[in-house]
Order: sequence, then structure tokens, then C-alpha cells
Amino acid sequence: MANSPSGDSAVDRVVRVLDTFTADRTVQTASEIGRRAGLPSSTAHRIVDGLVHSGLLERDDANRIRLGMRLWELALRGSHALRLRQAALPSMETVQARVREHTQLAVLEHDEALFLERLSHPDAGANITRIAGRLPLHASSSGLVLLAYAENEVRERVLARPLRALSADTVTDPDSLRRLLAGIRQRGHVVAPGSIETVSTGVAVPVRQNGAVIAALSVVLPRDAPTIDALTTLMAAARRVQKALNRSRD
Repeated sequence: MANSPSGDSAVDRVVRVLDTFTADRTVQTASEIGRRAGLPSSTAHRIVDGLVHSGLLERDDANRIRLGMRLWELALRGSHALRLRQAALPSMETVQARVREHTQLAVLEHDEALFLERLSHPDAGANITRIAGRLPLHASSSGLVLLAYAENEVRERVLARPLRALSADTVTDPDSLRRLLAGIRQRGHVVAPGSIETVSTGVAVPVRQNGAVIAALSVVLPRDAPTIDALTTLMAAARRVQKALNRSRD
């Protein structure tokens, strides 16, 4: 792939264009894409036109751009995330039916918690998580589990950065966070009251495959709600997901 004068490749520029889309920003103009991707207008329009032609992006009647169905189709072919979601979904439904609150599945992706699935009850409390959305590892209960079991290099890289407080209860001191992560590895779960929203408590457990933690399963409860039943239910669900993953490999 040819490089631009700035040194980035054509693939890099395409990724920058696609990265301008978020869970909250699903439709944009080509000019907005170029500005957010840091690309010259002519370059952005050329890349967008090519991606629209290939079906990876689509134009609506107002000439605005959104992600294309072909991109979704390609992403699902042989996707590890899809297999994990399929293995976890029946157990997540069991958790959600019992706890009757938000139930979520997240994986570690580029030093963030990426949420693959979320089930919610109509009467469930506050929750900012979205499917295909991301949250900081140090703030969300799922992220704390993923960070606790991540490779040491990942943990140190995250802890070396400024840690933003999402609420008054978010742990941002690196030494305190190290102690919290060590406790998660010792107990095999986390209860994180108010770490993202002061009115909520996140409860999360690891999901393993072949001994390695590959995901986190969590529920979001009202701040003062009991957590024991939710924790017991999550742990049983995580074991069922592990068995389902093992069966899918046979």
C-alpha cells in the first residue's frame, strides 16, 4: 500500500476513516469524517467514495455516510467475538432472567473493555454501556476483571497513563488500583460500587478458556442492592460459558 507524505499507509488511512464512527456517532458527512480522521478533504472524500463503492460504507438520501452492511457481514465471518457471544448468550439470558438487571459480556481490546453483548430488563437501573461500545479498564467492573488478568505489560501500560475519574468512586491512584487488581485475582471477582455512575454497582467475574481469561461477565445493580445472589449467578454462568466454548472446539 502506498504511503502518504505523512508516512501513513493507505490501510492506516482507511482505518482512521472507519474509526471516526462510534456508538454515539453512526452517521457523518464526508467532510466531518475527514476532519475527525485528520485527513485532507480530498483524501477523505476519495477514501469514502472507495469504501462506499465496495459496500463497506453506505450513503443515505441526505448524502451522509454510515457503516455498510458488508462491513458487518465480513466482521462476523469466522469471528472469535461472534463465537464467544454465541457461547455466552444462553447463560447471559439465565443471569438476566434471575437478576433482572443489565447483564454484559466484554473483552479486552486495545487497552479498553469492548462490550460484545448487553441484555437489559425494562425496570433495570442506570447503565451507560452499549453493544460495541468501550469503557476504560480501570473504571468498569468488567474492565477491572480484564485488567486484573491481563498480561503484566498491559497492566503497567494502563497504570502508567493518567487515569480519568468517571465518578467520585473511580479508583485512579495507581498503587490503590494495583491492590484492587491483586484482590480481584485472589477472589476471582470484583464488586465495584459507583465506579462509573454513583447510583450503580458493577459486579463482574472472569470467563476462561483453556485456563486463560478471555472475557468478563458482569451485571450492573442499583448502588445499594445486595450482590451475593448476582455474584453466585454470574460465577455459575461463567462456568457454563467455559463448557460451551470447550464444546464448540470439539
